[in-house]
Amino acid sequence: MAQIGDVAKLAGVSSATVSRVINGSAKVNEEKVKRVMEAIEVTGFKPNEIARSLYKKSSRIIGYIVPSILNIFLNEIGRAIEDEAFQNGYKMILCNSDENPKKEAAYIQMLTAMNADGIIITANNDNLDEEIRNCPLPIVVLDKEASSRYTAVVQSDNYSGGRISTEHLLECGCRHPVLMRGPQKYSSGRQRFLGYVDVCNEHGIQPLFIDSQFSSNDGLRCTQELLERFPYADGILAVNDMTVLSIYKVLSARGRRVPEDIMIVGYDGVELGGLMNPALTTVMQPIEEIGRLSAKIIIDQVEDKNPDCRENILPVQLKVRQTTRSQAGNEA
Repeated sequence: MAQIGDVAKLAGVSSATVSRVINGSAKVNEEKVKRVMEAIEVTGFKPNEIARSLYKKSSRIIGYIVPSILNIFLNEIGRAIEDEAFQNGYKMILCNSDENPKKEAAYIQMLTAMNADGIIITANNDNLDEEIRNCPLPIVVLDKEASSRYTAVVQSDNYSGGRISTEHLLECGCRHPVLMRGPQKYSSGRQRFLGYVDVCNEHGIQPLFIDSQFSSNDGLRCTQELLERFPYADGILAVNDMTVLSIYKVLSARGRRVPEDIMIVGYDGVELGGLMNPALTTVMQPIEEIGRLSAKIIIDQVEDKNPDCRENILPVQLKVRQTTRSQAGNEA
């Protein structure tokens, strides 16, 4: 394996000059830079990334901390983050907090110690501001209101999502739509709930809801509770697309047909929704844009470009498929 001395010898410069070229730590004349770069290519020399990260206080790594790697929506965002990062010469590290604030804090400390260039995080607790108090890294937060401690917030328009999903069920003829209300510790859960309640009030419909988590197992529990508390429910607004599989299972066991007996609208727009049978009507979040924008904000900070906006709220849209149908009975 080629060493820095091999590059220096071939380029006719000192090892210190090679180091300056690699790290950009001092100005080197263009002719020497050219010789060093040609020598690096010829020798196949690969700089020690660990040493470079210690010297430059940059490892070209972006941390992505999520409450659960079982959440398909967060995985799809992570895929977009990784792609945007890689295209710009960065790597992504995925950290699973298991909704444990102590693990979350430990990962923030780890990423800081390894000179990561920034952190993208979906926080599940109210102590995030305290956890990042001494963190010098850029922080992009998903699913939380803006704060002076964060570099930026990126999320979709959850209030509009709550509204358009409820309005669609009412347009389809539902008069007793029940919301699987997401955790109110997340701004997404609060905003979707507010959108749902506002539409119900505008139409003189009684708001009905069940508190839910984002997991499939909790989807089973919530669907059973929903049908017991509201046996007359004719529509379900799922907490996310992933829980719809659980909803299907419970409805099927009870002989309830979709959409003939009860309609369903999901939330997120993950690829799984189009593969379900019947295919899922859902609120599409701009997953690719959320991930790419989050990574771009970190990269811009590292490269001394200020992000365009501190609070980024991206639009959503309704994707109508087979789990809802018009009042006329035509499959949507």
